[in-house]
Amino acid sequence: MDEKAKFTKTAARSFLALLLLILTAASLRAQEGRKVISNPTPAYPETARKFRVTGVVKVEVVIAPDGHIKATKIIGGHPLLVSAVEDTLKNWKYAPAATETTSLLEFRFNP
Repeated sequence: MDEKAKFTKTAARSFLALLLLILTAASLRAQEGRKVISNPTPAYPETARKFRVTGVVKVEVVIAPDGHIKATKIIGGHPLLVSAVEDTLKNWKYAPAATETTSLLEFRFNP
């Protein structure tokens, strides 16, 4: 392979890597930049309090362009605490955006 072909191939790879980096950074910035308008705190369930259940609930949410939570996926947490988080997320609202975004949320429950 001659020097000109090597240079062209290297330049093309560099350009594609830079383009991928820019697109990834723009996507992350869009997700992090989604402003929360309304985010009520989940109530500590009385049953969980009675049995002294504590812990963290992790949930991935898909936020629709209009700002409402479109879908939730529970990543982890005690079932008594998960239901409180799911009920509360129905009332969360984000600022509108051009596309839907995904966010990872954590809720800590301590008596």
